[in-house]
Amino acid sequence: QVQLQESGPGLVKPSETLSLTCTVSGGSITTNSVVWGWIRQPPGKEPEWMGAIDASGTTYYNPSLKSRTSISRDTSKNQFTLQLSSVAPRDTAVYYCARGSQGWSPWGKGTLVTVSS
Repeated sequence: QVQLQESGPGLVKPSETLSLTCTVSGGSITTNSVVWGWIRQPPGKEPEWMGAIDASGTTYYNPSLKSRTSISRDTSKNQFTLQLSSVAPRDTAVYYCARGSQGWSPWGKGTLVTVSS
């Protein structure tokens, strides 16, 4: 049973970089034909796909966020990370990590990140 858990600070100041880590258990992030992604949902809005990383380490980004987003991984820890630079209050959201294989499932429980001074 694959499980994902997000971790990172819940409060980030404007203009700083948001960093989150997703720890995967019950499956390997180097499994072929599977991608590992980040999705966020601002309050009152629809979920927004941010990007993903595949088994070979290739990354894919939402064009609207590409200039500020970086996804990387640590295969020794079975973790992948999200960095979002130059954050603003509009980046306040619940951030989820998820496994992608013909759809996103499962998801982590999500972590609320608030951007505020």
